[in-house]
Amino acid sequence: MNVLVVLTSHDELGTTGRKTGFWLEELAAPYYRLKQAGAAITLASPKGGRPPLDPKSNEPGSQTDDTRRFEADAEASAALDSTVVLSTVDPADYDAVFYPGGHGPLWDLAEDGDSRAIIETTLRSGKPVALVCHAPGVLRHVTNEDGSPLVQGRPVTGFANTEEEGVGLTEVVPFLVEDELKANGGVYSKGADWASYVVRDGLLITGQNPASSAEAADVLLAVLDELATA
Repeated sequence: MNVLVVLTSHDELGTTGRKTGFWLEELAAPYYRLKQAGAAITLASPKGGRPPLDPKSNEPGSQTDDTRRFEADAEASAALDSTVVLSTVDPADYDAVFYPGGHGPLWDLAEDGDSRAIIETTLRSGKPVALVCHAPGVLRHVTNEDGSPLVQGRPVTGFANTEEEGVGLTEVVPFLVEDELKANGGVYSKGADWASYVVRDGLLITGQNPASSAEAADVLLAVLDELATA
């Protein structure tokens, strides 16, 4: 079982002068769920190499057992140091794709043609894609084969407007994930702010926030099990 994990390469939080990147829990929790299930994980990013970590995701209040484990894991750190360049990825080599969030993806992955092609090819090949927190915003330009928005008429979730307000970045981000999913015809729903909430629609799995990352990985594994026994 080969799983591709796609991370952002963007590190600037708009024009605030502050740093952003990927959110550590949203990588660490799925990473260990997938590893425990026997998956071979490949990390990729638009620029390759070590992707930027949102510094707030490694502050004491955001740390979890999984993030502390990841930080102390030499093998995981080595994999993070050497993410492959996204444009070199062949989605045919993977059984599933997972996108952690953080604010970074709203600037680069949401506009990245290679990312779009990977998602479209993976789903059209009958393989699952999971995206967590801000990462569902990466679906903004992804389409079905007829050119319609991928999320049109599909149940989805992602970082809620109320959660963006809660972190004070409503006016900083290039777009709001909830609004963008709705604008593209997605049937958006959410759970309580900051609580795990995951929506599955066939091969498409979306999680609302950092707390949803482990559950999203578990749902992805369940889909892979279904496909393996079908």
